[in-house]
Amino acid sequence: MPEPIQAASADILRRQRQYRFVVVAIGALLVALGVIVIVVWIRQIQPILSVLPGFSGMALNTALCFALSGLGLICSVQTGQRSHMLAFLLFSLAAAMSGQRLIEIVFVGDQTQIIEHFLTGLIVEPAFTARIDSGMAPNTAVVFFVANLSLAFALSGREERAQLVQELVGYVVIGLGMAALAGYATRSEHGYQWGASIGMAVHTAAGLVLLGSATLARSWWVKPESSGRMPIWLPAVICLTGLFVDLYTPLGVANGILYVPLVLASLWFGNKNAPFSFAFACSVLVSLGFFAVDREGVGYWYEATNRAITIATLWLVALLVFYFLRNSSSLNAERIRFDSVTRNTPNAVIATNAQGVISLFNPAAEAMFGYAAKEAIGQNVRLLMPEPSHSQHDDYLDRYARTGEKHILGTTRSVSGRRKNGEVFPLDLSVSRLATDTTITFVGILRDITDRVAHEEQLKTMFGRLQAYTVDLERSNADLDEFAYIASHDLKEPLRGLHNHSRFLLEDYEKQLDEDGVRRLNRLVLLSQRMEKLVNDLLYFSRIGRQQLAVKRSDVNAIVRDVVSTMELYLEERHAQVKVEGRLPEIVCDALRLTEVYRNLITNAVKYNDKPEPLVTIGHIEHFTGNGGTSARDVFFVRDNGKGIPAEFHEDIFRIFKRLEKPKDSDDGTGAGLTFVRKIIARHEGDIWLESELGQGTTFYFTLGHNREDQHVTA
Repeated sequence: MPEPIQAASADILRRQRQYRFVVVAIGALLVALGVIVIVVWIRQIQPILSVLPGFSGMALNTALCFALSGLGLICSVQTGQRSHMLAFLLFSLAAAMSGQRLIEIVFVGDQTQIIEHFLTGLIVEPAFTARIDSGMAPNTAVVFFVANLSLAFALSGREERAQLVQELVGYVVIGLGMAALAGYATRSEHGYQWGASIGMAVHTAAGLVLLGSATLARSWWVKPESSGRMPIWLPAVICLTGLFVDLYTPLGVANGILYVPLVLASLWFGNKNAPFSFAFACSVLVSLGFFAVDREGVGYWYEATNRAITIATLWLVALLVFYFLRNSSSLNAERIRFDSVTRNTPNAVIATNAQGVISLFNPAAEAMFGYAAKEAIGQNVRLLMPEPSHSQHDDYLDRYARTGEKHILGTTRSVSGRRKNGEVFPLDLSVSRLATDTTITFVGILRDITDRVAHEEQLKTMFGRLQAYTVDLERSNADLDEFAYIASHDLKEPLRGLHNHSRFLLEDYEKQLDEDGVRRLNRLVLLSQRMEKLVNDLLYFSRIGRQQLAVKRSDVNAIVRDVVSTMELYLEERHAQVKVEGRLPEIVCDALRLTEVYRNLITNAVKYNDKPEPLVTIGHIEHFTGNGGTSARDVFFVRDNGKGIPAEFHEDIFRIFKRLEKPKDSDDGTGAGLTFVRKIIARHEGDIWLESELGQGTTFYFTLGHNREDQHVTA
């Protein structure tokens, strides 16, 4: 995983652990607050219930809601389905109690407190209850109902929407709690008491601020990347300050100015919807500040207009901040992607400003040049150049700045670089120019081509050797042609003289010579004739490898029929028969050379056959699998029913002038026929091999082209 992504993941996990700790800690405080108040009710300690003499006390059902909400918060950040189910039940129970209280207030009146009277009747004496001006206030009921309902909704599985609702509710709850605290601080009962109903107790207000903070922390625990990069107390202080000033500024002039920083605080939050959440919370506080003071006549409408303009301004600022955060998020995503690419690319990436000062030096560049990024960044890029580029680089930048003349921009060039240890090495360099309204950045992509240059040098050396070999080969061919000329004229001429003079002696002096002399002269005639055949075969063999093939599409059936027809008399004299299995395909080959292949193979199959009626079979196999596991495609074969060839001679028979035995009925032949066959097939880029069984016969297989699928058969 790329390092930026790893760092981001580690940061998210760290922040998630922090938010979980905050939720658990605040949940424990809320539980402690609720339990303490319940114990106080049981022990009937009146000062603790009211905190401030003459003000409302915390109701028993309010304390119970604090305890249920705190336990629910603790369970909601635990792992396991059972913990989440318990948290959902606790939040639902608190929401049901506060919702029932809201129904009482709306339809019956705030003095009718069914659950409160029921609970206090179980654990408290009626006389003590009558002395306490308690009961869940309307604003307290609203906060508990909305907060617990949002927390229960968050556990329903719709994470994205639930997280946004939680965050919004958290801001509102904090705002209402702080409004109550501000009301107590300014002696303005409109801050903690709605109308003539029961007011919110001061410790209830403090508990609601904690509840709102825990709700926010839990929303950020679900999605840590949407949380703010500033402590939550800073916007809370701004909010409280704005409300204080608002309550002491009847015309509401200053409140708009002070709430704008609160909306701007959303710039430090990763969630693009944060400015709308802040704007909503500020709108609630502005409205609360308006309704907290009774006004009449022209002042009422003047201030109402002022507050409406303030709220519109806050939402306009929130909209601007939203677009800014969205664009910043896109730019940040692009930056992360670019950073990931540059850090993980195998090529060195170096960026400089217009003066050549390095501003980016990726890990591949560190490995290539030997400098750490902190050593290279801030240095001039000529640090990485050998002479003369080291001295000329600044002049090139100056010339480009004055004339715009491009030297390497937009192209890829092979240049030299200098490592930290002074080693000079070759590299490919591609430079592009990135310009904004105020800055110019040059980005260079570099690739070390040391290995490539070394391979190119090797190729040049090999090419030079190949040229030398070619010259030697051409000279050898010329020597061979010269030898062929000498052999065909100078060498054959003495042979003809020996042959002719031997015949002349036999014709003129046969009666004067004894029987041994005549025999020796006849032998001399035969040897000279054989020597001439050997010379002719040697010349022919040399020409096979040098003459070009006259390849064209040919019908192998026609080639075989032509060979058999020309050998008809030879086959009849030896009672031999040639049989073709199936139809032979059409192929691209030199038909004349292939005719020689079949003539030599058929001749050998008949000449060295010990059967009274030799049989030669010719055919074609599309997919061949041999006895040794060899395989090939498009294989031709010539099979005989002769005596067979021992395995140790399967290679020797292809050597020139090598004969395993002399045919019993003829003195013809030089032992070069199979050598010619192999040479012709090799010129067709094919292979030839054989399989033989003593006493049963031999089969020669050959291919024309690279169709063999293994290398076990000698080509």
